[in-house]
Amino acid sequence: MTGTTTGTGTGTAPQEDVVDVLLAQHQRIRDLFADVRAAQGEHKQQAFDELRALLAVHETGEELVVRPAAERAAGKGEAKARNEEEAEANRALLELEKLDVASPEFDAELTAFQQAVEAHAQYEETEEFPALRASCDAGQRRAMGRRLLAAERIAPTHPHPGTAGKPALQWTVGPFASLLDRAKDAFAHHRD
Repeated sequence: MTGTTTGTGTGTAPQEDVVDVLLAQHQRIRDLFADVRAAQGEHKQQAFDELRALLAVHETGEELVVRPAAERAAGKGEAKARNEEEAEANRALLELEKLDVASPEFDAELTAFQQAVEAHAQYEETEEFPALRASCDAGQRRAMGRRLLAAERIAPTHPHPGTAGKPALQWTVGPFASLLDRAKDAFAHHRD
């Protein structure tokens, strides 16, 4: 199996089929939640930073590439509900980002956030992804996978609740937010 690197450089996808890429990312997100829980100190912060970045680019990619196809396959209401969940997750992630990872408050908030992310992923995996497989042929899913990975390479790496769940804003504001986020990440990395 060949691997395709995700937008954050974390994890690999078994192929470019959009559903397979997203399933691999969901597993990586689950693994990162476990890593954050198991780590302490600087390692916990690093694991959380990786989780935060992957979630930010993953949700942006889903909103820009997957939701339009999911809307056609599963209906507007379902796509809107997933976008609303992602907007709420974005707000929760922003609040987590403000907390000290060593604090009990962080752990409590992380638990609630993880449950919401798991429920969201479960719904996608049991409802949205099967609808995509049924409504899009393999070539369409591979093309979507390539677009998803391209969108993730330029997606913001920090939560931006004002654009979450709003694909039009993601397309217009996202590249600028991404530039700032990636500069912020680079400076934070070099400061340490």
